[in-house]
Amino acid sequence: LDKPVGWTSNAALQAVKRLYQAQKAGHTGSLDPLASGLLPICLGEATKLSGLLLNADKGYRFTGRLGVTTTTGDAEGEILVTRPVGLLSREQVEAVLRRFTGPIQQTPPMYSAIKRDGQPLYKLARKGIEVERAPREVTIHELRLLRLEGEQLECELRCSKGTYVRTLVADLGEALGCGAHIVALRRTA
Repeated sequence: LDKPVGWTSNAALQAVKRLYQAQKAGHTGSLDPLASGLLPICLGEATKLSGLLLNADKGYRFTGRLGVTTTTGDAEGEILVTRPVGLLSREQVEAVLRRFTGPIQQTPPMYSAIKRDGQPLYKLARKGIEVERAPREVTIHELRLLRLEGEQLECELRCSKGTYVRTLVADLGEALGCGAHIVALRRTA
């Protein structure tokens, strides 16, 4: 399914399940409501294969806004800090992107579906509760700059399962010295 922006992965799954009158259905990896793009959905007996797709590498195209960090790491969050971006050259940005290629440690965001004591972290975050999260190793296979215009950068990404793109964008912003958050995300593969 090409999931539209604004839908949760579960809402998209339920719509497809009703449309096809499927007894069993499952998706193979959540996409935030802010994200669009590929949401593989398995129906009936195919749900037995969903684990294979869950563990597969993913591809994304994203747009980040430099100079602004938010509570959620995306455009839906409240602004935490605004900093000047300065003049960044394409070469400077590409050098920072290279530092994030390969195996990296990434701390999952509070606004994620990871569960703590049976409760998704995003529910705790909405209550203002922040809990410690252990960093995880993820692999960035490819991180390519497509466009750098003013305070926006657009990139293409191939990564391992479990990679949080908005955390990657926030980390990139910190490495560039100005902060950043994600404004658009599309899963392409």
